[in-house]
Amino acid sequence: MNPVLTLSGTAQARLIREGQISSEELIGAHLARIEEVNPGLNAVVEVLREEALTAARGSDDRRSRGDAGGPLEGVPFSVKDSIEVRGTVCSAGTLGYRNNAKSTRDATLVSRLRGAGAIPLARTNLPDLLFAFESDNLIFGRTNNPYDATRSSGGSSGGEAALIAACGSPFGLGSDAAGSVRLPAHYCGIAALKPTSGRLPRTGHVPPAGGWIEMLWQIGPMARRVEDLWTLMPVLLGADGEDRTVVPMPFATERSGGPVRVAFFTDNGILGADADTSAAVRGAARDLHARGFEVEEFRPAGIEQSYELEMKFLGADGGDGLRAFAAGIGSERTHPLLEGWLAKLEKYRTDLAGFAGYWAELDRFRSEMYRVLRRFDVILSPVAAQPAVPHGTSIDDSVFPGFSYTMTHNLTGWPAAVVRCGTSAEGLPIGVQIAAAPWREDVALSVASLVEESAVGW
Repeated sequence: MNPVLTLSGTAQARLIREGQISSEELIGAHLARIEEVNPGLNAVVEVLREEALTAARGSDDRRSRGDAGGPLEGVPFSVKDSIEVRGTVCSAGTLGYRNNAKSTRDATLVSRLRGAGAIPLARTNLPDLLFAFESDNLIFGRTNNPYDATRSSGGSSGGEAALIAACGSPFGLGSDAAGSVRLPAHYCGIAALKPTSGRLPRTGHVPPAGGWIEMLWQIGPMARRVEDLWTLMPVLLGADGEDRTVVPMPFATERSGGPVRVAFFTDNGILGADADTSAAVRGAARDLHARGFEVEEFRPAGIEQSYELEMKFLGADGGDGLRAFAAGIGSERTHPLLEGWLAKLEKYRTDLAGFAGYWAELDRFRSEMYRVLRRFDVILSPVAAQPAVPHGTSIDDSVFPGFSYTMTHNLTGWPAAVVRCGTSAEGLPIGVQIAAAPWREDVALSVASLVEESAVGW
């Protein structure tokens, strides 16, 4: 493998600016890597070979004329198959969209990456209508974990995570309503960020934003290294005049020197982390303490409600809205993992008075969590209760509640980063989740950068 592929996209862009590699050479190296690894991973649903090579040649031509281009000039990126790329079919992994018309425009965030000089290279796999914690659907099949093909790469942005981990792409875009960029990052050993709710526009996502659950999810960047998350956020943020939820808050582009008070826990009262995961999280906490941070083992009061609250908001109608959506687009069959989700949601079906009660519970939960920020700047926790699980088991009752660690910060709306911090006895990656106050992605990324620095090289 070309060693350039192991670098961050930010570092690859520097090599291009310095003339050490051309964009066409870099794109070619990534294309060769995808051809090598994708038969075993099944992470990529479409390779944009000719379009990417044409764009790379154009980038090289512009630089030869003295135009330095944007901060990511000539560097490739990948895109989850629920985010529109013009000229391609966005399937969202569901049969009803399999033969959809090609998108006539890019999603806002894809357009912004192009504007920074980056080049779309591949579209990646996901679960049926994004509803599973592993990436498997009736169109493209399942994506394998790059560390163990018998295990899941996570979901719903599992194709993204697997491809990035395998050096087929330096960074990309995923989306997250219950942990869908963070869990795959943990399973595959990469970095990712779920931004604050209302931080990034979701225009061009399939399915689109709307309804009561729109407060739970964001599009987020995924990358091999935290450095790229720092580079990507200023490129991606800002209102686009279409997604009404976006708040034009400033972003601190310099690494924050601020966070000194760290809370950490390894058991959220729903499903405790396994021994390897607990050890990795505690190791990250010890390292931050050694760096001078005030670190305290502390579990926020009420955090044990995270699982029930997330499921209540996703399942207030018992999953009928999702069933109707699938039927309305012609998905006459849906994947068993999606059916498993729907079966779990039935328990939370309620009436109008019950839904009002759900809202009251959520308000109390958010208020209690917000008070934690008077004592701490960041909260360290597992990303899930265990590393990557075998295919088909993510829906099991012994596994599924372990995804509640990420659900917490979909409910609060806080930014939460994930970075690898350890390895299980079976050789699987282990990540740590780093949550910070609303609009303080810089704080979460600052801590993630330090954890990454301390971790053993992968």
